This record gives sequence, structure tokens and C-alpha cells, in this order.
Amino acid sequence: MKIEQIYTGCLAQGAYYIESNGEVAIIDPLREVSPYIEKAQKEGAVIRYVFETHFHADFVSGHIDLSQKTGAPIVYGPNAQTHFEAIVAEDGQIFKLGNVSIKVLHTPGHTMESSCYLLIDESGKEKALFSGDTLFIGDVGRPDLAQKSDLTVDDLAGFLFDSLREKVMTLPDDVVVYPAHGAGSACGKNMSKETSDILGNQKMFNYALRADMTKKEFIKEVTTGLAPPPKYFPQNVKMNKEGYESIDTVMDRGSQALSPEEFETIANATFALILDTRNPQDFAQKFIPNSINIGLNGQFAPWVGALIPDLKQEIILVTEDGKAEETIIRLARVGYDHTLGYLKGGIEAWEKAGFETDSIQSVSPGYLHENFSTGDILDVRNVNEYNTEHIEGVRNFPLDFINDNMQELDKDKPYVLHCAGGYRSMVAASILKARGFEVMDVQGGYAAIKKTELFEVSETKAHTGV
Repeated sequence: MKIEQIYTGCLAQGAYYIESNGEVAIIDPLREVSPYIEKAQKEGAVIRYVFETHFHADFVSGHIDLSQKTGAPIVYGPNAQTHFEAIVAEDGQIFKLGNVSIKVLHTPGHTMESSCYLLIDESGKEKALFSGDTLFIGDVGRPDLAQKSDLTVDDLAGFLFDSLREKVMTLPDDVVVYPAHGAGSACGKNMSKETSDILGNQKMFNYALRADMTKKEFIKEVTTGLAPPPKYFPQNVKMNKEGYESIDTVMDRGSQALSPEEFETIANATFALILDTRNPQDFAQKFIPNSINIGLNGQFAPWVGALIPDLKQEIILVTEDGKAEETIIRLARVGYDHTLGYLKGGIEAWEKAGFETDSIQSVSPGYLHENFSTGDILDVRNVNEYNTEHIEGVRNFPLDFINDNMQELDKDKPYVLHCAGGYRSMVAASILKARGFEVMDVQGGYAAIKKTELFEVSETKAHTGV
């Protein structure tokens, strides 16, 4: 028997490859499915099942493509309703995989179809729990994403309390917990950087599994302090329930290498967004006017999802050399399937062809101190970061809500933006620049600002309005 966690840091997501006696099950696959197929082929094994722990909100699963390419059925827990063929399993149903078994544990709460999969080894020992978004390491799934008119957040939290205590906490302490997400995911609020643990440790250290906790206390704790979910989540759920274009079609369409002239024609003839995924400082020095920078080397997919409201938005790319295919895949992971191509030769080819470029000035903390009042500085970190520590007098303008709050800014005055280290502030600066604002960026972000000791810092609650 083999268990392999395939972890994707950008999405803080864990998919799982389970193999026994030449048969394979994949749990919660990512959109690009060829790595799972190739791995099974290399091992001389056959993919028999595709298990989904729930209808994912923060990424588009590869369940449909993987099923179509391998013939393996898709399996959901009870209550799942799909627009494609799938096995909707019963609570307690067992699926044989080679010499091992996988048992369905219906654990509603995060969503009503949420289920964990318990792996029982060749000797009948309960070995591992693939817990989806029901149980994380250090946390549990947020209960506010699947609420409907007949179910409140408190209702779902109550279901989650029962699921954990009746289905999960009754398992042996040495069962290994393999969750769908780790730190950085928006599906929980207190997740550990560890991506697996034994259940006994979680019973001791996970706040939501305290033995003496009442249901009322649990509901209060898991529903307090939840940030608003990213706006793309409902659209990803819809795709996971109803289906989507094949990843092969998406890749073929997006992988068109465009000359500068072709790129300009598309930019002018459509409403395509120019998305530049280069390093923030490289972008600042030279970029195509009106393009948006979301660097591939940061939390790329979640920020795309948070800042580009329409998954059907057509996109044309400017990337570092050799990064176009990776960019298209990472866009598709969160449902942005309408990439129309990328700029062949990158920004150098654009400039060589004689087309105009723009830039954003990056200033040092010292220059900032000498030339700007705190009223001209925007701290684009999230509210919790700002509340922990910030420059006295500087306003909080979180990147997460920039599209909602932009109209409160004054186009007749310049703004200097900073985040923690420079990634998010360049994203924000590019968005504001494309909308006609005069902006600059602080080199090194708040970390560099604080190191100079030139600014007074304070810890107060954020004022997000401008």
C-alpha cells in the first residue's frame, strides 16, 4: 500500500494518491490531471476511483477530466447533486481498492455533502483519514460557505460539531489525518503549516476538538473571526457541480504565442485583461500600459480569484520566459479558462517592436519619510496585519477590497503603497495605475520601513475607509 500527498503550495491544497495491488484512488485532484495518470502508468497501476470530499470552493477539481480520461467513476458522499455521472455513496459504504478498503464517513458541516474517507489497510486496521475540509491540522472547516435560506451558519456549525464528535473523534488516536488544505487557505482561520498529523495530537491541540467543549461554545468559536470568503468561491463551486471545459481545450486556447502586433490587436479589439505575472520589481521598471501585475511567485491563484471578479474574463498574458504554460494551468485551477494567448518574447519583444511602456516608481523608506505625509500612504495589508502594527496615521486600504473601495480615493493626489514585503503593494499599485491614479511603491514594504526606525508605529483598530 502506498499513500502519497501531492501538495500545491500556491493553493495550500493537498491531493492524494493511494495505491494497493495495482489499483489507485485519487482524492481531491487538481485541475491538471496528467501527473496522476502518468504516475499510475509509471507504477504499472490503474486508476479505479476519483474521490471528492466535497464541492470545493477555492479551486476547480480535476475530477471530471480524470474520470473521462481513465474511466474511473467519481465518488461523492451523501447529499451530493451533480450535473454529470457520479456515484453518490451512502454513509458507511466501503470501496475495495486492491488489498485495502476506503470507507465513506458522511461529515456534514463545512458543506452538507462533505465526507471523509477512512483508509483501512490489508489487516483491517484503520490507517488514515482523508478529512477534506471537515478537519484541518489545527482547525476545522468554516461553516459559512454553504449556507442557504433554510440553513444558517450556526446550523452548519452545529452539524460540524456532531460530525467531528460522532464520526472523527471516535477513531483511534494513531489514525493519520490528511486534510485538503493547510496554512494559507481561506477555507479555515487557524490552520497549521503542517500538512498531516495523527488524530491523537489533534484531540489534544486543535481548539475545535476539545473534549469538554459544548456545542454552543463550538458554534461560537468556529463562527467568530471569519473573514469574508473570496468572491470567486461560489463560481468554483458551480463549475465543480455542473462541469467545465476540458483542461486540454483550455491549454490549447491559452498557449497561443502572440507577436507584439497580434497582442496589441487583441488588447484593442476585445475587453481582454492584460495580466503580467512577472516579479513585482521587474514589472515596476517596465510594463504594457493598463496591465495588472499579479506575480506568479506569490499566492498567485488566490489573488487572481480575489481581484478578477468574472471567471469568464478574457485574459492575455505577459510572463517570464518559459512560464506561460504554468500560468495558464494555475489560472485554470481557480476557473479562469479564457486565456487567449501570451506575448511571445515578453516585454523585451514589445519594446523592441516600438510599442509604449509604462513604469511605477519604487521609493525607499527614507525617501518616503522625507517627502510624504502619512495621509498619502496606503497600507494594503489585511486588517489583522494592520491591527497588529502599522505606521501611525497611515490608512488601511486592504488589497482584498480594492475594487470595492477604489472610488473613495482622490485621483488628484499621489499615493504611496506598501504591504509586508512588496508583492501585494505592486498588485495594488498596478490596479490603481490602470484606473488613472498616480501611485508609487515602497521598496521592501513594511519590513523595510520598520527597520529604519524613522516612523512611529501603533497598534489600533483599522479604519478601512478613505
